[in-house]
Amino acid sequence: MTAAAAAGAGAGGASGKGPRHGETVGPPAGPPADEGPSPFARILQGLGREVDRGEKVTRKAIDGGGKDLGPGELLALQAGVYRYSEAVDLASKLVDRASSGVKTVLQGQ
Repeated sequence: MTAAAAAGAGAGGASGKGPRHGETVGPPAGPPADEGPSPFARILQGLGREVDRGEKVTRKAIDGGGKDLGPGELLALQAGVYRYSEAVDLASKLVDRASSGVKTVLQGQ
């Protein structure tokens, strides 16, 4: 049996199902439409949630007025502000890299 015959038989050519000798097969179907957001989109959504959370923490601290905070509350505030600043820093880096990538692509045209 030749390689072409074996390929045709393995694809169901002998049973009438699948491509026959000389027939072309269309491209495979793309990913399903209901697959959901891409991993990059999920990262951006998570980053957006972190920024929103950080803004709420800082707004709550600012609106607290002259309320005395205990050591535990101050540590929690510090940790929240740190997470917020890290999320903003990461968003800044992502925008910078994306814009430099677009610039590189446009220069290549």
